[in-house]
Amino acid sequence: MSAPISGRSIVLVLLATFASSFLSSSAHAWWNKEWTQRTRIILNTSSGGVETRESLNDVVVPVRLHSGNFDFLTANPDGSDLRVIAADDKTPLAFTVERFDGTNELALLWVRVSSVLPGTDQNVLYIYAGREAARAEPSTDVFDANTRLALHFGESEGPAADRNGAIVSNGPVLREQNGLLAASLRLTGEPVTWPANERLNMAAGESLSLSLWVRPDSTAEGTLLRLGSLTLALEGGNAVAQAGTVRAVGGDVAAGVWTHIAVTLGAGKLIVYVNGIPVTETSLPSTPAFGGPLMVGERFEGQVDELRLLSALRGADWFRFEHAAQSADARLVASTSQSEEGADAEGEHAGYLGILVKNLTTDAWIVIVILAVMFVVSVWVMIDKALFIGRTDRANHRFLQTFRQNRENLLGLTKERAYAASSLHRLYEAGVRELELREVHAPGRVLSTSALNAVKAAIDADFVRESHVLNSKMVLLTIAISGGPFLGLLGTVVGVMITFAAIAAAGDVNVNAIAPGIAAALLATVAGLAVAIPALFGYNYLASRIKRISADLQIFVDEFVARVDERYGAP
Repeated sequence: MSAPISGRSIVLVLLATFASSFLSSSAHAWWNKEWTQRTRIILNTSSGGVETRESLNDVVVPVRLHSGNFDFLTANPDGSDLRVIAADDKTPLAFTVERFDGTNELALLWVRVSSVLPGTDQNVLYIYAGREAARAEPSTDVFDANTRLALHFGESEGPAADRNGAIVSNGPVLREQNGLLAASLRLTGEPVTWPANERLNMAAGESLSLSLWVRPDSTAEGTLLRLGSLTLALEGGNAVAQAGTVRAVGGDVAAGVWTHIAVTLGAGKLIVYVNGIPVTETSLPSTPAFGGPLMVGERFEGQVDELRLLSALRGADWFRFEHAAQSADARLVASTSQSEEGADAEGEHAGYLGILVKNLTTDAWIVIVILAVMFVVSVWVMIDKALFIGRTDRANHRFLQTFRQNRENLLGLTKERAYAASSLHRLYEAGVRELELREVHAPGRVLSTSALNAVKAAIDADFVRESHVLNSKMVLLTIAISGGPFLGLLGTVVGVMITFAAIAAAGDVNVNAIAPGIAAALLATVAGLAVAIPALFGYNYLASRIKRISADLQIFVDEFVARVDERYGAP
């Protein structure tokens, strides 16, 4: 049999595995228990979403909330309880609210994400809500220092201001309240002007990135933006960017459709992007200086939204991601609403098991712990018996070959240590001892029939003892097979009784109150079957091998006695 240390090691490993499986399933993060709901946002930059190949830092992402991914009934009417937390469910993220309309159940948040990794669907952030006593977070600037201008056009009326109010239009502007991202700027051919500001001044040779959304009404014509010698216009349905005397033409812009246009100047190039794709590239020996007032919408009729000016050079991945995020591309952005009780549904391995474990009653836990011990014991018995039977079978085979090859040396095999694990060898030794007591080596010694029967009886006694050794501990498997399901059923019945008693006491009969308790109670039955099924398979396998070894023992007893009778019996 295996050494005791091996059995203890197996038990410890199995207990650790069992415990870790339940702990990992029941453990889940929740930033603050006082907030009762959260929305999980996934930014999928893998091949299954909008693929990027470079890490993007300090990205400002719009998060749209609606009745499908957010419970407005449990949130504060003004959105003052909103909090945005990073993927670790610990780190708060800077955000600002452009719109929160509890009546129509629509909201738009701008969240600054420090890093968006490429090629993964594990870029996650959480929107928490559901705490009535919460106060609104102080207003924060979600854009980095490179952002010179960011216009959301989210004001309900009056002038259009930069995100921190530093740059304000010269007068009130028209707005389309249901634009691309909340409200958008409505243009009717007259330009909107923002006065000169040091944040709008760009030194010669400085890199620049510009992006905005446009939706022409009927024809894609007019000047979208003018800042000193930098212009972005629509001519014949094409985007045209000009920096000083250098022009870049390309990229279709259709009427009645929202289109994302971006322009970059730097590294000796003028590049135009349309919907995140670079469409034209022109050599730009030197970036000219820009400054003066900013004019938007000269001779242009339509809508403009999310205008940004950065003193940094952005690449193709940046604009591909920006286009997908702001257009709510379903391939990039996925969102699900969660309550604290259902938080485990997000995990790969947590699944619904965490909900079941959380709702287990004390009696069900007692039953499951007992079943866990039974499972570990039964697995240990199966492993230990399989190793023991394997060693015995191999040793029996070697001894039987030697015994049959040495027909003349009937009593000379007792000193062979190679057969220590052989049950056949132990029966053989029992027979040899009985023969030596009768001095069969003495000249002329002949065994009577009664003496042969006595030798056979002694060997049969050892045969019974060997059978007991072979079948030892098998009863533990039969206990697991028959007792496991009944213990599990007991845990389920008691758990269901307690669940219904609690519902009766509380007077709450909705399915959400009933389902978790009953499902958790059924977990005890599953645990009972999980104990019984492996034990049943293991028992049948081991029993068949024990039966074969027992048959070999019986055959050997008859063969040994026959050879003794042949040599030492009366003629």
